[in-house]
Amino acid sequence: MFFESMDRSWQTLLSSRKQELREIEDLVLSSKSLTPSLNLVMRAFQLPVMQVRVLVLGQDPYPAEGVACGLAFAVSPGLGLPQSLKNLMKELSQDLPEVSNSGDIAAWSKQGVLLLNTALTTEVGFSGKHEVLWREFTKAVITELDSALEGKLVCLSLGEHAKKLSAAIKHGVVIQATHPSPLSASRGFFGSKIYSRVNQALSSKGLSPIDWSC
Repeated sequence: MFFESMDRSWQTLLSSRKQELREIEDLVLSSKSLTPSLNLVMRAFQLPVMQVRVLVLGQDPYPAEGVACGLAFAVSPGLGLPQSLKNLMKELSQDLPEVSNSGDIAAWSKQGVLLLNTALTTEVGFSGKHEVLWREFTKAVITELDSALEGKLVCLSLGEHAKKLSAAIKHGVVIQATHPSPLSASRGFFGSKIYSRVNQALSSKGLSPIDWSC
């Protein structure tokens, strides 16, 4: 299920991880209250490998039932914005005041922004429940993507969990910032200018900047 739901380019890139993903799937299926829903767990991997320009690396899905949508920091349509997403939008308005964004960040995927959590699932009501379960798989994803893009990857790494895994990037550029959660946003996230820094990194590689509006 998980492996087959990825774009074929990811299936090729991660072929050596097929069995590992099957084992993760079996463990995840035993969870009584999984989030996001099974059909959304691998949503980030619907973006073909060679279309990725920016990797936004978060932590794990929102633990409230029905909120997580399979893309880091994004939420299901029609829902209010969790505080982390509100903070992302607040920093965007300060960094790039000319940009208008309602919080529908899933639209960034159309420009090659891969919204990936370090853990792709958790249990409702429990943050970080599946962190260890996904760690090695996510690290392999980052390593293989970095290699495949041959230096053309810009990674926006948000928080300590992301920082540990983004250390696997050897060819691309890593932009590190504090996680935008209410607990840490005031400790360095606000004023980090992550959006303009990502665009500057893309421009330095001869790539078009991201239009962060939507």
